Formats: sequence, structure tokens, C-alpha cells
Amino acid sequence: MCKLLCPFQKYYGSRLESSCDLQTSATSCSMPLRPLPKSVTDALSQVHPEVIKRFFGCGLPFPAKLEGCSVLDLGSGTGRDCFAFSKLIGPSGHVTGIDMTEELITTSRQYVEYHQIKFGYEKPNVTFVQGYIEKLTEAGIPRESMDVVISNCVICLCPDKKSVLQQAYDVLKEGGELFFSDMYASCVIPDHMKQDPVLWGEGMSGCLCWKDLISMAHDVGFSSPLLFSASHIEVHNSELRAKAGDIGYASGTYRLFKLPKLPVMPGATVTYKGTVAEFPEQLDFDSSHCFKVRRPVTAKGEAVEVDGEMAAILQNSRFCADFQIQASDKQDSSSKPTQYCHLNPFLLADKRGSSVKQCSKTGK
Repeated sequence: MCKLLCPFQKYYGSRLESSCDLQTSATSCSMPLRPLPKSVTDALSQVHPEVIKRFFGCGLPFPAKLEGCSVLDLGSGTGRDCFAFSKLIGPSGHVTGIDMTEELITTSRQYVEYHQIKFGYEKPNVTFVQGYIEKLTEAGIPRESMDVVISNCVICLCPDKKSVLQQAYDVLKEGGELFFSDMYASCVIPDHMKQDPVLWGEGMSGCLCWKDLISMAHDVGFSSPLLFSASHIEVHNSELRAKAGDIGYASGTYRLFKLPKLPVMPGATVTYKGTVAEFPEQLDFDSSHCFKVRRPVTAKGEAVEVDGEMAAILQNSRFCADFQIQASDKQDSSSKPTQYCHLNPFLLADKRGSSVKQCSKTGK
């Protein structure tokens, strides 16, 4: 492992007492496209306060339609997201949290029974594993066993990000999804910044330039990333801000899918049926794709032209029953401007005016 591993492992394991000890607004969530569904806010509100206190994530990686799913949380920390997922997936699903830090795993395991009783389950549906997110199979996570892999501001702390994506790809079932929030830089981080353990622990020197995520995802085998939400990150500490210089930071939430290796149709017309729970009228799949249902309820949904890759995502993922898909010869290119500018979290944050200035967990 990289020599920076131990410094940031210690940084999160014992140095930080709570999320507000961090020196950036990264723990403030990237702004969702719309208000969170009631099921998510309810689930988060039922997580034990001590678990939330030491939560260090940067976003809200809660995709729709999770009931009954097998979910893996990369870098689960004290387990805030895992316990919220425990409620969302129901007793028939299962959540596995993996983290390399023994102290955080020990803490999270202490609250498994609490949440089992809180949610009224006959048996726990959450398991915590100590291990490295670059070595999921070595930690005992079976290949092709997960419906959804989640990560909340952890990949930026890992030196070997391509291995993380590759391992996530390997443990996902065909049609499965990697839905993750993370920190991104406006340019490539210079090597000298990567030697600073505090910059690394804050995610400022280990995060990817957002453009590099696209090529890395393609190299691993994932579909093109879909940008779900984004916010600018403000660096509160003046010393760290000086070290960063002109580099800008953003919190971005992306979704990547593991698609079958089949020829992709040129394009398709898709119609949303309004069948995803809590999204009966409109499903914002990402910042570029919004699917609406016409009213009255008896009317068909609004037909939307999408490119072949998007059609393949809808056809092969857990959303397949929620769409009518009709192949077409016309390829839609409107959602893919040149140089992937629609995937730029800084542009989306500018467009939506999103820059959170306070800690999302305490309000201080």
C-alpha cells in the first residue's frame, strides 16, 4: 500500500473526533436535483446520533429503488449510510460495509443490534468487514454478488483509484450500479501536494481531476459516468487554501453501470411508467436525463429520445421494468456535448448555484 495510507488511516481513526473537525465543507452534501425522498430522510433520521457524529462523507449516495437489493458500502466508517440503507432495502436485502480502519469498524458493529431493533427486523441485515476497498475479493466479497455499490467521499483517499473501480466492477452483478459521491479537483493534483498527510486526509491532494474519472471508468469496463449532483467545496483553513493555490474542488455524485458486453443500439425512445416508489410523476435519473409521466394517470408517459448506452442502462439494470424501450435508428447526441462538459461537476455546481458553507450534520 502507498506510504500515505497509514497517515490518513490514523487521521480518520483517532485524530478526528467528529465530522466538523474537517477543514473543508466536503462533509456538506452535494446538492441533490430535488429534495430527498421521505424514505431517505426518515431512514437518516433514525440512525443513532453517535454514528452520525463521526461521519466523514461528502454526499448523499442514495439512489432510488433499493428494496431487496444487496448493497456494498466502500469505506463505511461508523456506518451512517449502511444503517440508512438497512432501512431502505428492507429485511429481504443486505448491506455490507467495508472499511480499513479497525476503530471505525468496531464502532459500527456496536450499533448493528440497535438498528435491527429500531427497524423491527427479526435478524440483522447489515454486516461490517475490515479490509481494503482496492482488495474486495481478498476481504471476502464474492464476485458478481452485489446489485449496488456505494461510496461516500472515500475513493479520493485511496492511492490506487483504478483498482477500486475495477474491484467494484468485479463484485457487481451484470446490470449493477456504482453510485458514489466524491471530491474532484479542477485540474491534476501536483505530486508535491500528495506528500502532505493533512491535505491527503482532507481529500484535497488525493482526489481525481474530474476528467480522469471518465477514461478510468471506460478502461475498467463501466458505462460512461452519469453526473447526478454537484456542489462547490470551500476550504475553511487558510493554510490549506494557500497550499491548494488555484486548484478548485467540488463534490460530485456519479453513477456507473456494469453492462453486458453486447452491441449497443444506435438510440432508443424510452417512456417512464411512473412505477419507481416515491417518483410517480418524474424520475431524475441524472443531471441530463429527466423522465416524466403525463397526467392524467391513464395517459402514456412522455417519450424521450436517448442514446444507445442510456437505453442499455435502462434495459439491463434494476430499472428495466419501469420503462418502455423502443429501439430507433436515430442517435440522440443532445445530452453529450463535446469534451463531456455535461459531466463537469464545477459547471453543474455553477449552474445550480450550489456551494454549501456549513457542516451538514451540526449546522455550525
